[in-house]
Amino acid sequence: MAIVLFGGAWPVTKAALANATPMWFAMGRAGLAAVACAVLLAALGRLHLPKRRDLPSVFALGLLQLGAFFILAHAALMIVQAGRTAIISAVVTYWLIPLSVLVLGEKVPAHRWVAAGLGLAGVAALTGPWGVDWSSMDQVLGHLMLMAAALFWTLAIVTTRKWPPPTPVFELLPWCFGLATLLILPFALVLEPSGGIFGPAWPYMLYIGLIVAPIGTWCVIEVGRRLPGAVASVAFLLVPAFGVLVSTLWLNEPIGWDMAVGGTLIVLSVILASRP
Repeated sequence: MAIVLFGGAWPVTKAALANATPMWFAMGRAGLAAVACAVLLAALGRLHLPKRRDLPSVFALGLLQLGAFFILAHAALMIVQAGRTAIISAVVTYWLIPLSVLVLGEKVPAHRWVAAGLGLAGVAALTGPWGVDWSSMDQVLGHLMLMAAALFWTLAIVTTRKWPPPTPVFELLPWCFGLATLLILPFALVLEPSGGIFGPAWPYMLYIGLIVAPIGTWCVIEVGRRLPGAVASVAFLLVPAFGVLVSTLWLNEPIGWDMAVGGTLIVLSVILASRP
């Protein structure tokens, strides 16, 4: 579920940004998700304030995985192709495995290090760094922003694993998305004073805000919390692979040998990482 929703989210967002500005779209995404989660939990009788022991996860998820990630990734999407955005922003492998070892003390078997290497090789093929104009400051900045977005996502995963919340994560999502909305708001007001979400972008906004953000985020958080760091980081590589496929078929972004090789390496890495 997370692969389909998150992998397809960036091409949809790229299409929406033809009639929306990135910070306002990011804020709408977080705000709509907060409302959707709150309404659903209220209907189920499960809407309540977080407990004290939930707060590390609420702040990490709300400010890092959602707020900071959305700000950086949506801004970069105006510069970088949707397929590249899906890849680089979701590649937590280069952050999650070392942090899992250093901070969480996880033992990573040799075959999972190999799987991570295969996955990163697949990402390198899909990203095609040789196809980037590295003399363009905009291109360099866009790629650095995406790597930083992946780092913030990884820090949130490590936090929820080190201090797991006693409350089910889905019940924390309204507060997480609410924090993200408050974080993004000043960026939207300062950077895009005349921006907004305009007519043709609203169907995309409703899909991303009401379906992809709450359901996809919940799935991704649970994967990050419950699977070993090496397995989770490699599994996340299926998200950008799907994103590249959607970008190629829908937005007509270029396809070539890199997609075939990169996709194959990523699938092989996931199969290898899933071995006990």
